Amino acid sequence: MQFMSFWATNDKRTLLHFSTATLETFCLHVQASDADCEAGGLLLGSVHGAHMLIEQATVPTAWDKRFRYLFERMPFGHKAIALSRWTASQGTVRYLGEWHTHPEDYPHPSGLDRSEWNRLSAKRLDKRPMLSVIVGRKALYVELVPSSGRGSVLTPVE
Repeated sequence: MQFMSFWATNDKRTLLHFSTATLETFCLHVQASDADCEAGGLLLGSVHGAHMLIEQATVPTAWDKRFRYLFERMPFGHKAIALSRWTASQGTVRYLGEWHTHPEDYPHPSGLDRSEWNRLSAKRLDKRPMLSVIVGRKALYVELVPSSGRGSVLTPVE
């Protein structure tokens, strides 16, 4: 499984780069078999104007609720990692969004995904759109979700 590192909005005004470590985390949690449960976590990285560098994806914790068609992230472990990265980087590595898997080749957000993304985006203190990633078996779905609703879908850049 090989996901692309570079992504962009259609107008190319926003560019995104997933680090190798982030893509490895995604690959490790692909729901390849019928028994695999959904996984997910936070996306941590740095902001450079309109562009983002995703440096880390947190992995599911023992507290998270994982089922075949549902992942519910509990704050405990993820929040501690985000806070420690924020502190260690003197505020340059921050929470940028969320990721989770779907048991489908080419994933698309469910109604539940959309409502959760809108809720999380509205809570952002910096008012930036939230990065939402769904990891499928063959592709990623990447969207920047503003607090006002549907956002910009990003596509891979060769």
